[in-house]
Amino acid sequence: MKQFLLYLLFAGLLFAACGQPSAPKPAGYLRVDLPEKNYRLFDSTGYPYRFEAPAYACLIPDTKSKDYEPYWLNVELPANATIHLSYKRINNNLPELLDDTHNFVYRHVIKADAITETPFRNDSKKVYGLLYEIGGQVASSVQFYATDSSRNFIRGSLYFTETPNREFLSPMIAYYTVDIAHLLETLTWK
Repeated sequence: MKQFLLYLLFAGLLFAACGQPSAPKPAGYLRVDLPEKNYRLFDSTGYPYRFEAPAYACLIPDTKSKDYEPYWLNVELPANATIHLSYKRINNNLPELLDDTHNFVYRHVIKADAITETPFRNDSKKVYGLLYEIGGQVASSVQFYATDSSRNFIRGSLYFTETPNREFLSPMIAYYTVDIAHLLETLTWK
């Protein structure tokens, strides 16, 4: 009888312990290993600008865009990211170029949590610009422009081929924002 009661107690404890439904685990994201920071000079013949680009990037002339113009460049990065650079020669149209850039950035305001503007200025190289960091579930989290205010204008934007998901892309956005800041710091006009 004692054995039967002990067996019944053990079976009851086992049943009570296994009867609890387990909670599903939250969805996780794949880990993305990003390369060590290292830069090389982009100084291609015929381009009116030069800068240091990440050594792990492929620099490809952008000839596939529908509005393609000379000197446009795609800086293709790991983790399905691209910095699109578009170059324009200033021809008494700097206010329009600045307005276009402002409009491109503020189109994201519908989905953006915040837009931070960081000015950039290098008097010795005559490079002046603005770096926009756009928070939220937006298509392009980082955009920027640089100009010498008289002849040259570059507009850039960081895009991922992934569906915008700030939580997943956040480490990569922060990583590539450093590369964009380095690009601006090393940019010179020819």
